[in-house]
Amino acid sequence: MSNSSVATFLHPLMFSVRTLLTRLGDGAVALAPRIRVAIAGQQDESERLIGWFQLAIVAIFGVLFAMAPKQLPLPLWDRAAAWVIAAYLLFTFLRLALSYRGRLPGWLLAMSVIADIGLLMFLIWSFHIEYGQPPSFSLKAPTLLYVFIFIALRALRFDARYVILAGATAAVGWALMIAYAATYAVAADGGTAITRNYVTYLTSNSILLGAEFDKIISILVVTAVLAAVIVRARSLLIKSASEQAASGALARFFSPEVANRIRSSMHEIRAGEGQLRSAAILTTDVRGFTSLAMSMLPNEVISLLIEYQRRIVPIVQRHGGMIDKFIGDGILATFCGAEPSDAYAADALRAAQEIGTSTEAWAQERSARGESLIFVGTAVAAGRVIFGAIGDQSRLEFTVIGDAVNLAAKLEKHTKAERVRALTTDETYALALDQGFVPSHALERRPLRRIEGLATPIDLVVLA
Repeated sequence: MSNSSVATFLHPLMFSVRTLLTRLGDGAVALAPRIRVAIAGQQDESERLIGWFQLAIVAIFGVLFAMAPKQLPLPLWDRAAAWVIAAYLLFTFLRLALSYRGRLPGWLLAMSVIADIGLLMFLIWSFHIEYGQPPSFSLKAPTLLYVFIFIALRALRFDARYVILAGATAAVGWALMIAYAATYAVAADGGTAITRNYVTYLTSNSILLGAEFDKIISILVVTAVLAAVIVRARSLLIKSASEQAASGALARFFSPEVANRIRSSMHEIRAGEGQLRSAAILTTDVRGFTSLAMSMLPNEVISLLIEYQRRIVPIVQRHGGMIDKFIGDGILATFCGAEPSDAYAADALRAAQEIGTSTEAWAQERSARGESLIFVGTAVAAGRVIFGAIGDQSRLEFTVIGDAVNLAAKLEKHTKAERVRALTTDETYALALDQGFVPSHALERRPLRRIEGLATPIDLVVLA
C-alpha cells in the first residue's frame, strides 16, 4: 500500500477519533463562558487531588519495593526499578506544584496518565528480573490490580478522555507484556511454556493466553463503563453548574422570596395559580420624572433610576418587603406576599418612613451638587390580595392583585396633592399599631380626604 493510500485510509479514522475526543471533552457543546469557567475551576481542584493521590501511590510503591525480599544481591539504588520510582516521584512533585500555580496543559495531563501506567507496567515487568524468573512470572503479579486505581483516579477530573487514555494505555501495556513473555517462551523452549491447561497455568510459569486476554478485556470493559459513567456524570455536572448560575441570576431578577419559591416548587409553576392572603402594598414614584427625563441624556436617566432604586430596594428588603416589580420610575413592593408574616403592615410603615427620610436626604444631596431636585412619593395600603403567577407558559410573572394594590397606587399619586412624601390609610395605620408599629414621630391624621378614583372620602395618615 502506498503512502498516499495509507494517508487516505487513516485520515477519516483520525478525524473520527478527534471528533469523539472533542465531544467527550465538551468541545462541541455550546456552554456559556461562566459555565466553562466554573467547570474548569472544578477540574483544576480535581487535578490537585489527583496529584496528592499519585504522591500517596508512589510512596506505597516505594515502601513495598524497599520491603520486598530480593533474590539478587544488587544494591537497592543500583536497580533500574528504584531509579524509575525516584524519577516518577520527582515528576509527581513537579506536577503537583504546577497544579497549584495554574492550569495544567492537556499534553502534561496526558503525559501524567502515560507515566502512571508506564510506572506500573515497568514494576510488574521488573519482577521476573528481581526474582530471577522467566518473563511469564511477571504476568502472575497481583500488582496489575493497581491499574484499576490509576484508571479510576482519572475519573476525579470528570473528563472521559483521560479515563479512556489510561485504560487504553494499560491494555496496550499488558498486551506488550504478553507479547514479550510469549516471544521469550518461544525463543527459550519452542513455546512449550504456552499452555491451555488452567491448573498448569496456576501452578507454574506457564502462559495461558486466554487468561491474559481476559485481563485486557476486563481493563477495557471497566474503562468503557467508567467512561460512560463520567460522560453521564459530566452532563449532570454541566446541568448543575448551569442551574447554579441560573439560580444566581434568578435571585437578581426576582426577589429572594420568589426565587426560593421557584427553586423549591414541587411541581411546574403554571399561570393562574395563586394564594389569597392579607398583605401590605408599598409603592414609590419619582414625581415629574417624565418631564425630567426629557431634559436628560439617556445614560443620565438610567444612572438616576439606578441611584434611586439603590436607595429604595435595600430599605424595603431590610424591613421584610419583597420587590414585586420596577415600573419605569415606580417601585411596587409587597409585605407578606410570598412569605407569611404577622407584622406586614407594621413592616411596610417602617419601610415607608425610612424611605421618606432617605429620599429627603437624597434631594438635599442633589441640591448641594447643583443638580435638579428629586421628589419621591410613597404610599402604603393593606388588605386582602392574591399572590400568584400570571401570563402564559412562555412568559410567567409573579405578582399581587387586589384592591390594596390599586389603593396604594392611588395614594401615591395623592401625595402630591397633600404635599407630603408618604401616606397611608387610617385603617392600615391602626392595623400596623396592633402589629407593633411605633412611629418615629407624631403623625398627622387627615380625615375624609377625597382620592381620585375612589367613590367615597377616606381618612389618611401622613407618614413623612
